[in-house]
Amino acid sequence: MELRFLGQSAFSLSDGDTTVLIDPFLTGNPKAAVTADEVDATAILLTHGHADHLGDTVAIAKRTGATVLAIVELAGEIAEEGVSVVDPNLGGTVTFDWGTVKLVPAWHTSTTPKGTISTPAGLVIEFGGQTIYHLGDTCLFSDLQLVGRNRQLDIALVPIGGHYTMDRHDAVEAVRLVGAPTVVPCHYDTFPPIETDAQAFKADVESQTSSKVVVLAPGETLTP
Repeated sequence: MELRFLGQSAFSLSDGDTTVLIDPFLTGNPKAAVTADEVDATAILLTHGHADHLGDTVAIAKRTGATVLAIVELAGEIAEEGVSVVDPNLGGTVTFDWGTVKLVPAWHTSTTPKGTISTPAGLVIEFGGQTIYHLGDTCLFSDLQLVGRNRQLDIALVPIGGHYTMDRHDAVEAVRLVGAPTVVPCHYDTFPPIETDAQAFKADVESQTSSKVVVLAPGETLTP
């Protein structure tokens, strides 16, 4: 399994046959590693409906035939575009032929550019023998510790930019609560309000917890 950081909160997971995209905000993203026309997708997973996460979902899904997974209200809006969707709610798990996706709580807000209001979520993804937890745009809250209570989390994708999400200081405590051995920071440096020091985050996490941080530049990959 190869995990590739595409910029902001966008990632791709690939095993050579299947490609799963997460929050594909590419058009209008100054840090995007690829364009929306360049990515392949078997499935697209969304944490919430803000423009910097919903991004190019509909265009990519129409071009590739990918199925979109999003919380029920957001999925309903996307389905109106003629895209195939699955629509779980918090706590729901969807099984695909390549793995599973579970929606878990994230403290944030979510309104699409069209005005659809929905509940934001984190994504617990089983793919390629790994369990990846994308925390979405959450702030720090104590229930993060529950997500890995009954499963081993291998990789956590953690927002650190502050302003719209938790900052790098709160994110250290989030890493402690989540307990994943490998952490990849995201949602930082795309725009001035969320500029931060990812290397300082790495140093703090590795001195205060047992987790290791892999800082990926957009376009770089991690192969667990």
